Amino acid sequence: MAEQTISITLNGTAKEVEATQTGTDLFADDKNIIAVRLNGKPRDLYTPLHDGDAVEPIALDSEDGLAIMRHSATHVMAQAVQEIRPDAKLGIGPAIENGFYYDFDVDKPFTPDDLKEIDKRMKRIIKSSQSFRRRVVSEDEAKAEEADQPYKLELIGKKKEDIDETVGTEVPNQGEITMYDNLDRDGNVVWKDLCQGPHLPNTRYIKAFKLERTAAAYWLGDEHNPSMQRIYGTAWASKEDLKAYQARMEEAAKRDHRKLGAEMDLFSFPEEIGPGLPVFHPKGGAIINAMEDYSREMHRKAGYSFVQTPHITKGGLYETSGHLQWYKDGMFPRCISMRK
Repeated sequence: MAEQTISITLNGTAKEVEATQTGTDLFADDKNIIAVRLNGKPRDLYTPLHDGDAVEPIALDSEDGLAIMRHSATHVMAQAVQEIRPDAKLGIGPAIENGFYYDFDVDKPFTPDDLKEIDKRMKRIIKSSQSFRRRVVSEDEAKAEEADQPYKLELIGKKKEDIDETVGTEVPNQGEITMYDNLDRDGNVVWKDLCQGPHLPNTRYIKAFKLERTAAAYWLGDEHNPSMQRIYGTAWASKEDLKAYQARMEEAAKRDHRKLGAEMDLFSFPEEIGPGLPVFHPKGGAIINAMEDYSREMHRKAGYSFVQTPHITKGGLYETSGHLQWYKDGMFPRCISMRK
C-alpha cells in the first residue's frame, strides 16, 4: 500500500511529502536547521505537517534561530539552578538581545560561586543531550503540575494581551497551554517548564554560552511585586561568535562614558546624590558651558526664544513619564512624599 502524501510549500516551492514527515525528516541532512517556520510562525522541528502548510527552515545562526537557542538555554539554566537550589521558585526566562535571563525567587542572593556551579551543571546538562518535547495540557492539568510554583500559577491565569510581550513565551496563547519536558536519552522526564516554545531539538545545539551577572528584578517589572534574583547570560551559535561578542563588549567597556568621565576628570556619580545624576567637575563644566553657549547661539539664529521651567514638580508628572516607578529609590527620594 502506497504511503499517503500531502502537498506543502517548501521555501516557496510546491512539494509532495509523506504525510508522516516532519521538519526533522525534511532537513535531516542539515544539522544547522533547528526549527521551522510553519505558516509564518516558528515551530519545533518535529511539529507534524499538514496538507497546504508553508514550511521554511530556521537555521541556528539566524536571528530566529539564536532566539530559540537562547530561550532553550534559559530552560537549561533554570534546571541547573533547581539542582543546587531545589526550593527556587521559577519566574520567567525569555531570550533578549544578545542573550537571555531567568528570574528566580530564592532565599539567598546568588553568589559568584553559585554562578560557577550553575555554569558547570549547565554544561553537564548540555552534554547529556536532553531533548525538548512540547505537550498541550488543560488549565487544570497545568495548575496541578505547577502547584508548587506560585509565579507559574499566576501566568497560567493571565492572557497574552494583559502582560508585557517579554514573557510571551510563558503565557498561554489563544487558550492553549503547553508544557515543555526535558527528556534524557531513555525518554524519562528530568525537568519541565510552562512554555509556548519553540525549542531546540536537544541541548547539544547550545554551542557556546556564558553566564554574565546577577541582578535584582521585580516580578513582571512591577515595583509592587516581590523582588527576585535575575541571572543574565549570553549564548551564540559558535565559540568564535561568543569570543567576538565578548571582545566587542570589552571594547565598549573601554569607551563607557562613566569610565571615561572619571579618567578625564569630567564628572562623577556620588552615591549620596543618586545613580544617573552626574556632578560635573571644572573640566566637565567648561565643556557643558561651551555646548550650551553654542546651542543658544544656533537657536537664536533660527528664531527661537527661551523659556524656563521648574527643576522639580509634583510626583504625578514623574508617574506619567515612568521615572517614579523605575527610579524612585535612587533618583527622587526627597520628592516621593510630595507627590500629591
